[in-house]
Amino acid sequence: MSSEVTAMDSVFKALADPTRRLLLDRLREHNGQTLSELCEHLDMARQSATQHLDVLERANLVTVVRRGRERLHYLNPTPIHEIEERWISEFDRPRLHAISAIKNQAEEYAMTDTLTSAPTYVYVTYIRASAEQVWRALTDADLTARYWGHANVSDWRPGSAWEHRRADGSGVVDVVGKVVESDPPTRLVITFDDAPDADTPREPSLVTFLVEPHQDIVRLTVTHENFPNREMFDGVSRGWPAVLANLKSLLETGEVLPQAPWEMSDAHA
Repeated sequence: MSSEVTAMDSVFKALADPTRRLLLDRLREHNGQTLSELCEHLDMARQSATQHLDVLERANLVTVVRRGRERLHYLNPTPIHEIEERWISEFDRPRLHAISAIKNQAEEYAMTDTLTSAPTYVYVTYIRASAEQVWRALTDADLTARYWGHANVSDWRPGSAWEHRRADGSGVVDVVGKVVESDPPTRLVITFDDAPDADTPREPSLVTFLVEPHQDIVRLTVTHENFPNREMFDGVSRGWPAVLANLKSLLETGEVLPQAPWEMSDAHA
């Protein structure tokens, strides 16, 4: 049995339990909760919640991010997205997009552009590479230009500036920031300002790349927090999975994906 089939089986088994689906619903409503917070909202004993969360974590449906002494739980949409890609046909996709568009438009009436409680974006992927190779892919300007379409330029020392420059030869800088932490090859924390020339300055968001090696693979966890508005959160949620898929392809095959993956959302709308 292939590893892909085994991984898919664990996802379906995890989703088969109504309590575990309820936990995912609670994380969808409010991501980044501690065990105590989840138990409080679910009226569930800690031991029971821990057992269910362990199953969800093994299925890669939940990601745990440590912050000090706390363990914060985040919903990881990747396995569910893979199910969608595998079983929703191209014939059904336009109809489902239309239904989703109607739902989203209705919800917009109840939302403002400014987030009252800024969500945190967390993405996890597993790459067949060494930690050093992943670190180089994150920090080498030429490599980032290949899989991101932008060169990330810096000396990557704490306190240094970094720039996200277009790789089309224009030299235009779309994002700037500072290096907050740099611990090669496992941890990189940067600020992220996609509107450096705005008339009204705002606090930049914060991005953390965590590289955890295990034998022949690494687990790359990307955490993006402190979004200034819903528009930026939605843009990151749509675009960054495509960028990280391109990074994974480059490291595992030596080539990026044959088409720019971030263009698919527009092409299939």
